[in-house]
Amino acid sequence: MHDAPARHDPAPTGTAPKSPVLAIIGASSGNLVEWFDFYTYSFTAIYFASAFFPSGDPTTELLNTAGVFAVGFFMRPLGGWLFGRLADKLGRRTSMMVSVLMMCFGSLMVACLPTYATVGKLAPALLLVARLIQGLSVGGEYGTSATYMSEVAVAGKRGFYASFQYVTLIGGQLLAVLALVILQQLLSADELKAWGWRIPFVLGALGAVVALFLRRSLVETSSAETRHDEKAGTLRGVLQHPRALLIVLGYTAGGSLVFYTYSTYMQKYLVNTAHLARETASQVMTAVLFCYMLMQPAFGALSDRIGRRASMLCFGVFTTLGTVPLLTALGQVQSPMAAFALLLLALAGVSFYTSISGLVKAEMFPPEIRALAVGLSYAIGNAAFGGTAEYVALRFKAHGLERGYFWYVTVLAAVALLASWAMPDPRKHGYLRDEAAPPGKGAPAPSAVENVDG
Repeated sequence: MHDAPARHDPAPTGTAPKSPVLAIIGASSGNLVEWFDFYTYSFTAIYFASAFFPSGDPTTELLNTAGVFAVGFFMRPLGGWLFGRLADKLGRRTSMMVSVLMMCFGSLMVACLPTYATVGKLAPALLLVARLIQGLSVGGEYGTSATYMSEVAVAGKRGFYASFQYVTLIGGQLLAVLALVILQQLLSADELKAWGWRIPFVLGALGAVVALFLRRSLVETSSAETRHDEKAGTLRGVLQHPRALLIVLGYTAGGSLVFYTYSTYMQKYLVNTAHLARETASQVMTAVLFCYMLMQPAFGALSDRIGRRASMLCFGVFTTLGTVPLLTALGQVQSPMAAFALLLLALAGVSFYTSISGLVKAEMFPPEIRALAVGLSYAIGNAAFGGTAEYVALRFKAHGLERGYFWYVTVLAAVALLASWAMPDPRKHGYLRDEAAPPGKGAPAPSAVENVDG
């Protein structure tokens, strides 16, 4: 597990943007739309589950829709490989434009799907196809946008700038649940079940068109030299960094599971276990996600001061020790304010990871394979544990063993803690080159730095 010393070539990785802020906004716009479309499915599932999986039992219907949600995650490794290869060989900008177009198509497909009452078993089959398309798109989006946003960030402030990937990811979730809250005020429950659930998917598809135009104006951060490297976008090149891959897989497994537990699954948990009203649960999640979104730049900036490894260790310790008591308390909560406070505390701990999630991966790989390595390693861990969170949680509940899910999350959080302990300090052992920062912003001169497998 030994690599050659990392290269920190004097040549820049690509064209430096005139304004890193504008570049971050451009990349983030597509990221926001991608995740809005993706999470709209999760938040509206309560209303359309019976239209595709009629059974008469709400838990069974939600279990089926959660299964389709999980299957979409299993397309992520393929998307991570496909779009990561595209980004490393043809450029980050091209990859991001194609991914947002694919998400647009998947969302329009869901919005127009016939129900089980109309076409029978073909309806859930078509829903599955649409989710596979969206999963492929999101699988490619994460690695490429994480790589791009890390490369355009100003040296010394990478944690702060890179945190906006999760600002827009959470923003997409927030807009998805906010759209549902607004629809709940304007439409009756019967209207939402009949046709209202389709509206957010249409809005997401329209937003993708706007994001496409914004992404067309982005500069390319990869250089012709790295794109034409013989290892560029190849699995062979990625596999030459086994230690980095194992570390990323380790903290992605725990990080993804904890994140999806407290975000997408929590709305259902508050309804089915704490017995809060659907509308109340949606309102709580809206407020919590908004505060969580605002936390990301602060925790990203904190990582610039204390180091990425220290932030990851804080995350691992907090989630390993706090998962069981927090989920137990949330399952017994009766007040919306108490639910809000507990969720905010939980997500503050998760923010140590999410604010720098893409950056800590990007710093561990050289530019010629960075997008592929980040996207593929994240997608594998995320698909196996993050994407199955709702399904596993509901399966535990269906068998009367809901508390067993709390310990399942705790074990994976402990895995993330061990991976964070094994993680080298990127300030001493990192690949991300500071020449990506615009001139005059304090980027240090290139120097020989050992890589994470050295």
